[in-house]
Amino acid sequence: MQGIAGLPVVDHHCHLSPAGDGVRAARRFADAGGTHLFLATQNYEPTVPTELDDYRRQFETTERLAREVRDACGVVVYVVVAPYPVDLVRAAESLGVGAALELHRRALDLAGGWVRDRRAVALGEVGWPHFAVPEEVGAACRSAFRHSLDVARDVGCPVVVHSPDLDAAGWAQLRHDAADAGLPPGHVVKHYARHRVDPGTPAGPVPSYVARRELVAEVLGDPAPWFLETDYLDDPARPGAVLDLATVPRRAASLARAAPSGADRLVTPFVRSVEQVYGLTPQLEGG
Repeated sequence: MQGIAGLPVVDHHCHLSPAGDGVRAARRFADAGGTHLFLATQNYEPTVPTELDDYRRQFETTERLAREVRDACGVVVYVVVAPYPVDLVRAAESLGVGAALELHRRALDLAGGWVRDRRAVALGEVGWPHFAVPEEVGAACRSAFRHSLDVARDVGCPVVVHSPDLDAAGWAQLRHDAADAGLPPGHVVKHYARHRVDPGTPAGPVPSYVARRELVAEVLGDPAPWFLETDYLDDPARPGAVLDLATVPRRAASLARAAPSGADRLVTPFVRSVEQVYGLTPQLEGG
């Protein structure tokens, strides 16, 4: 692993799929200077999971992909698992709301067991749909999200949240929900953050910013914790979405070329923030 300017280079949130580029995408990341990936699970089947074994197989597929990337590319991969929040909406159509919620809770418990067994570092994505749903389904989604916070509290890990864009009131509510569950708000990461969070905002939740050039420039001087991500989907129907997996290392290389201070500031998302939120220290080989 080479890194950029002697730094590890971390993409905080991406997906890979056996039906997509998989290891080929990870090679693009590594060839551009990337060293560490947070790999979030996703559905690999055409239908939503309707049994707990469906989630078990899904998590095992994510784990296998992580192992293949490590072996083929030398990239460090941190696995993040949980039932996708939108699964509950779709499962309710066939199972009914009550049974879908029970399955979702059991899948969250399964994900917590993976964290406890050190097969994963966090629960994710958890949260609620980014589109309108019927009132009963919305209530079930809120209940499932609260359960995810309880599981994270009990196993002592962060949660990676999927939600609509949050305004100031939304960030405050997320902070309140975490504290109410007994989970430190600094262990709650809002993935796919598209707008800068005022660094004067009370501690937590933590933004994981989509690594678009203008947004990276805007947040670069902010104190930890915050992350950069591509939310790479590895979907053959949407090549390169949301951002290609090589984007974060390319941004880092550009900043390092522009000024020494650019590389210095990248210590914040690539090292300090990972340490603060996950208790992990990304290192280069021999570091």
